[in-house]
Amino acid sequence: MPDLFDTAPVPDTAPRPLADRLRPKALSEVIGQQQVLGAEAPLGVMLASGAMSSLVFWGPPGVGKTTIARLLADETDLHFVQISAIFTGVPDLRRVFEAAKIRRQNGQGTLLFVDEIHRFNKAQQDGFLPHMEDGTILLVGATTENPSFELNAALLSRAQVLVLERLGLDDLERLAQRAERELGRALPLDGEAREALLEMSDGDGRAMLNLVEQIAAWKVDAKLGRADLTARLQKRAAQYDKSGDAHYNLISALHKSVRGSDPDAALYWFTRMLEGGEDPRFLARRITRMAVEDIGLADPQAQSVCLDGWQTYERLGSPEGELALAQAVIYLALAPKSNAGYAAYKDARRAAAKTGSLVPPKHILNAPTRLMKEQGYAEGYEYDHAAEDAFSGQDYFPEDMKRGVYYVPVERGFERELKKRLDFFVKKRAQRNL
Repeated sequence: MPDLFDTAPVPDTAPRPLADRLRPKALSEVIGQQQVLGAEAPLGVMLASGAMSSLVFWGPPGVGKTTIARLLADETDLHFVQISAIFTGVPDLRRVFEAAKIRRQNGQGTLLFVDEIHRFNKAQQDGFLPHMEDGTILLVGATTENPSFELNAALLSRAQVLVLERLGLDDLERLAQRAERELGRALPLDGEAREALLEMSDGDGRAMLNLVEQIAAWKVDAKLGRADLTARLQKRAAQYDKSGDAHYNLISALHKSVRGSDPDAALYWFTRMLEGGEDPRFLARRITRMAVEDIGLADPQAQSVCLDGWQTYERLGSPEGELALAQAVIYLALAPKSNAGYAAYKDARRAAAKTGSLVPPKHILNAPTRLMKEQGYAEGYEYDHAAEDAFSGQDYFPEDMKRGVYYVPVERGFERELKKRLDFFVKKRAQRNL
């Protein structure tokens, strides 16, 4: 029986975008995503066993999340209902659940596909739980954001997260060939232009089909080259959300490339973020942090290089000032690496938190009043400049605390020299305190 969420079928004569005309009619026709669709992959195993569970598809746009959900409903004889978290409120959800209950009473299950499920707040996400548990709906959510951060634990405990990957160049080529068969003619592109088309698509099958539809409409006699294609098509913006998952993934990639002493990879991720519209000041702040955390005293100049690059950017602005930041990235990648200062700081902080009420030893406290002198303040203090090698060897830790060792320099860069100095003082201190 029809319900209020059924829609009238679209006439065959109605105009349909190429992406819609090429939508697979069976899971076997889906291009890519064999890591979830293969015979031994999660969905393949579920379908073979006839035991489906609620799912969350996590992946970038245009990789088949909606298509796979629709085909799963066909494969399992479930009624398919699609909603978007952007346009659906609590009253709409109530109607969806009520209609699903009526279908269930009539012997028909419901696969509820929720696009952009991460946009529902925690309370709205909780609203799905009883209907998932009693079998009223089989939930299939889709999100471009990391479910670990965006979905609540209760929902995640009742659904399996499947990661859908961006389409590779081979997948996109197969999709382009399928589009050419649907159109009945080859695209007017030479080999380099065709390669450029696949690169422009950036792993998004829907975006590529939209570009193919544009190209197919051009009235051209000869094949177009790469330069002709890029002149006619606006390059697709990279998938990048300055407050989302990609933001943290790319800054992590930049940081680890610098730490791994790979200037080429570091420059690639740096420019990827700039191309995505990242604020250069954020990058300036983060690369300065890299200098402190991963290079430290192995090259004390690294921090100055970053600060100079940051100041140069502030004076020049974009795009000229970005070159100064790029040069700082190169310098950091090729600098000797040490996290000894960073590790020492963290160890000292842990010790301070554990022994935070211990007072300094009295011999290093000033005694500006007679009472303080009577209490033993400053008594026994040795003025280091008056000692041999300007080093008294006194203990400066609290009296009730065992001496800590936090800074352990590495044998790289300038820290090799600092290690010599530290070893000298450790040896002198041991001699003075025999």
